[in-house]
Amino acid sequence: MDLNADLGEGFGAWTLGDDDALLEVVTSANVACGFHAGDPRTMRRVCERAVEHGVAIGAQVSYRDLPGFGRRFIDVDPDELTQDVVAQLGALSAFARVAGDRVRYLKPHGALYNAVVTHEEQAAAVVAAVLDVDRTLPVLGLPGSAFLRLAREAGLTAVHEAFADRAYTPDGALVPRRLPGAVLHDADVVAARCVAMATGRPVHDVDGGELRLAPASICVHGDTPGAVGIARRVRAELTAAGVELAPFA
Repeated sequence: MDLNADLGEGFGAWTLGDDDALLEVVTSANVACGFHAGDPRTMRRVCERAVEHGVAIGAQVSYRDLPGFGRRFIDVDPDELTQDVVAQLGALSAFARVAGDRVRYLKPHGALYNAVVTHEEQAAAVVAAVLDVDRTLPVLGLPGSAFLRLAREAGLTAVHEAFADRAYTPDGALVPRRLPGAVLHDADVVAARCVAMATGRPVHDVDGGELRLAPASICVHGDTPGAVGIARRVRAELTAAGVELAPFA
């Protein structure tokens, strides 16, 4: 099982999360590429630290939305979105090469992640960017999404993801962050859910029903209170359950 986290989400003098601590826990790093967060110095530092820890570097691409942290839907022209994603991949690829590695996968961020679950044009635009840059690059996303379906149809490797600390609707979608209970903060609950997901057992959806997920990667968010402690607890419980942790890419 792979553990991923969103890293490099500071900007200039503003910092968010503890990248160095999380890089000791996760196996894959979704690195912000400058459009929702991240700057050149941050991208370089996170890539270098990831290589030191043997953590796979992934490009976390987003809408061009620094003020909104990429969490606002933008009805952007599909071709413009494709070029924005190409630009983000190119920027992070340079820093990954400087650090002695390469970008190993792509994952959309925030509102773009949610949009490409159902928005066919924007999903196709992100897929087109990956095809333009590197057809061997896996993409990480929500099972059942238009994004992963179109990626598979285009010959890309589509990787299923689940979230350690996000509530799910009965149909497997993420509960919107604006709703109560959308983000889970209890380390015991989060760790138990991760073990269940990694071992093929169901978890409870927001209505109390059973939802069976089969992820290749589990995301532990780095910007929630107590994130490092929760991530460490998740890793410890997965290891104790006999789950081998390794990057998927």
